Amino acid sequence: MYGAEHVQRYEETDGEVGYDWGDHGAHILVLTTVGRKSGEERKHALIFREVDGGYAIVASNGGAKADPAWYLNLQADPAVKVQVKADRFAAHARTATDEEQARIWPLMTEVWPDYDTYTTRTDRPIRIVVLERA
Repeated sequence: MYGAEHVQRYEETDGEVGYDWGDHGAHILVLTTVGRKSGEERKHALIFREVDGGYAIVASNGGAKADPAWYLNLQADPAVKVQVKADRFAAHARTATDEEQARIWPLMTEVWPDYDTYTTRTDRPIRIVVLERA
C-alpha cells in the first residue's frame, strides 16, 4: 500500500491501517502541503520520529536527484497540516539546522536504514524537516 491509497486508508481508519511501517519500528504520519503551483492540497504518507516535542521527516525522494515535491511546497508555504493516528493539527515546517540534522539523522536511519542508501544515489543533501505544532 503506497501513495494515495496509503493516505486514504490511514485517514479512514485514524491510522489503524498504515501507521506501522516496515520491520524496524517505523511509523507514518500524513503531511498535507499546499501545491506551490496548483494551490491545491497535497497529501503524503511519510515516515517520522518524534523529536524535541516535534516531528522529524526526511526529504529523501528515494535518493532521486530532485527534492520531493512536498519539500518544495513547504519551502514555498511552511504552514502544513499533519495527522498522527487520530490527532490532526496545524503545524509549521522548517528544514533542520545542520546541528539538528546531524543529531536526528541516526534516529531516522534506525527506523528506516534505506535512508543511508539513498544518500549514495544523489549529490544533493537529503534534508530533515521538523514539523512543529502551530
